[in-house]
Amino acid sequence: MAEVISHAPNGCPALVLNADFRPLSYYPLSLWPWQEVVKAVFLERVDVVAEYDQYVHSPSLTMRLPSVIALREFVKQDRSPAFTRFNVFLRDGFKCAYCGSPEDLTFDHVVPRSKGGRTSWENIVAACSPCNLRKGGRFAREIGMQPHMRPHRPTTFQLQEMGRKFPPNHLHDTWLDYLYWDVELET
Repeated sequence: MAEVISHAPNGCPALVLNADFRPLSYYPLSLWPWQEVVKAVFLERVDVVAEYDQYVHSPSLTMRLPSVIALREFVKQDRSPAFTRFNVFLRDGFKCAYCGSPEDLTFDHVVPRSKGGRTSWENIVAACSPCNLRKGGRFAREIGMQPHMRPHRPTTFQLQEMGRKFPPNHLHDTWLDYLYWDVELET
């Protein structure tokens, strides 16, 4: 469970929202370093939605650091997610498709490569090393294993929804109106 903090997190990153005020990404959370945010503000590419209590100074300007920004132009996110190890693990909830362990995850080809299996969304699942070694170059059913889910190509929306299940350790209180996680207030 994430902890809500009222002081600026290390480095004072800003939560980046699309023009519709939804985060660009939940996992990893769409954050920009303060330097990029200040540049985007001066180039008029973003609107400042909320600010930290910290300031940056130049010889001619003092500015509160933005904690939440919104892009002025909407960024479409309807393209298919990239096939990456991270995205496969995210799709599968960072758990082994065979035993459910979150430890020591690897890729597993459901149809083994030695039997013509391809490296694709529809043939790869997250597997812990022990399950992957046990299965080896065989079909899971040959040794009494069965993946808990059928591998599939996720949509960007599905990955975003899965990412919402994994909040970062710390969330700034100004971000909460734009994020939908169960959080615990710091005392």
